[in-house]
Amino acid sequence: MSPLVLTAALLAAALSACGSSSSGSSGSAAAASSNGPGQVGGTLAIAVGTDVGCVDPQQVRSGDTLYSLRQTVDSLTDQNPGTGQTVPWLARSWDVSADATTFTFHLRSGATFSDGTPVDASVVKANFDAVTTKLKGLASLGVTYLTGYAGTTVVDSLTAQVKFRQPNAAFLQATSTPSLGLIAQASLAKTPAQRCSEGVVGSGPFTLSSYRPNQSITLVKRKGYNWGSSLWKKSGEAYLDKLIFQIVPENGARTGALESGQVNLIANVIRSDEPALKAAGKTLRPITLAGTNALWVNHAAPLLKDVKVRQAVAFGIDRKAIAGLFPSGTTAATSILSPTTPGYADQSEFITFDPAKAKSILEADGWRADGAGIRTKDGVPLEITIGNPGAISSVDPEIELIQQQLKDVGIGIKIKEIPVADVNNVQQSGSYDILIASAQRPDPDILRTQFSTKLINSYRIAPSTLDTLLDQQAATTDQAKRKELVASAQRLLAQNADVIPVVNYVIEFAFSPRLHGLEFNPSGHPTLHSVWISR
Repeated sequence: MSPLVLTAALLAAALSACGSSSSGSSGSAAAASSNGPGQVGGTLAIAVGTDVGCVDPQQVRSGDTLYSLRQTVDSLTDQNPGTGQTVPWLARSWDVSADATTFTFHLRSGATFSDGTPVDASVVKANFDAVTTKLKGLASLGVTYLTGYAGTTVVDSLTAQVKFRQPNAAFLQATSTPSLGLIAQASLAKTPAQRCSEGVVGSGPFTLSSYRPNQSITLVKRKGYNWGSSLWKKSGEAYLDKLIFQIVPENGARTGALESGQVNLIANVIRSDEPALKAAGKTLRPITLAGTNALWVNHAAPLLKDVKVRQAVAFGIDRKAIAGLFPSGTTAATSILSPTTPGYADQSEFITFDPAKAKSILEADGWRADGAGIRTKDGVPLEITIGNPGAISSVDPEIELIQQQLKDVGIGIKIKEIPVADVNNVQQSGSYDILIASAQRPDPDILRTQFSTKLINSYRIAPSTLDTLLDQQAATTDQAKRKELVASAQRLLAQNADVIPVVNYVIEFAFSPRLHGLEFNPSGHPTLHSVWISR
């Protein structure tokens, strides 16, 4: 399974270098600031749109679910959303070899999982081993981050040395994600299905209290917690006693719940609800993510094997018009990487609205217009199905507008709603033409994890020079050279319409003015440890 994010989920900042030089430490853990003026206690109610049916952060890739699960697991590192710099969390420092094949983490002492077991080097090894040998494709993000994993050596109780068979320059940033968040040995012993349904034991500031599929995820404060990220503004335990994430699929229902005070925070605000929320005195917070909303193409689909058809689709989409459907601040995509992503290179030569060119490409490829407006070739109509993974209601207007735009150039679009429970099977089986979704990560290595034919290759792309470029960018710690390689990879993807970017992704949250201390990590996940509610 490719690391496709269904709602919103990875990323606002530029990533600085992928590691320190050989034997060079990233620095010691900075002490968190004082506790500040926050009020202790209370319950925070949050409304999100979807539930993927799993409460294991290593298996989940949906932003809506990771908003909650991120609070239950700590990571080796954290990433500064303003600078992209990797900073200490469970690891107080680290060393990275010059060839980016060996990463040595020096853990802080005293951190424990909520079952009382220590966060030590042996559990770091057990986590990475389990992702690569037990979860495999079920950990669709983590397993790609660990590509080439050769094993972890327990140097001593607080020192873990992670080795790769080939350079993995993006691994350090990956250790800041919940997909590689650490869980206790007892949870690692469970089956993947048990982990999904029962949850896992983490070392985070909150623990899972209850999970009611398609209804709610409830977390409670971890007593005695005292090992937060060096970025956090509060030391020690969280302010809040309880977090309740309610599953509310309808946009209007989420907005109404916030306006009435039933919840304090909502995710995935749509543009049409912005005026009402502002009028009600709510705070709106748009988060620009380092990623794009795109059409993810199955290259094995009969019509989409043809590069000319893919190119015509790309030129037939008016992205500026579509951006108007998204929250304020959303812009038209000009590459598969957004401008906030390290290594971004403008590919608007191939990713632009040019319906005349789309028609010309199809005509030259033998697709003839008929009276109904849909082109045919050898008696076959040019009809493509776009799937809405998760059947997310806010996505439908986007697909419907794309449907109208492509009809004007003679391409028929059918829309298919795909239930959340079926998304994995649909993508793994290849029983789709195009899926519309977002994928984000504040590192250009997302291109390799998405498009390398040497990995999962959910999009059935044929091997090409693209693979070489993606491997080379993952192997170099020379940032100037990496930028050149990433630019070349983006150009190939755009020129061949291997993926069809639509808009640069913005996710918008809205919350009560009584909510204080709310911050977001580079993946767009709220950081709730330092949040408090005025009473």
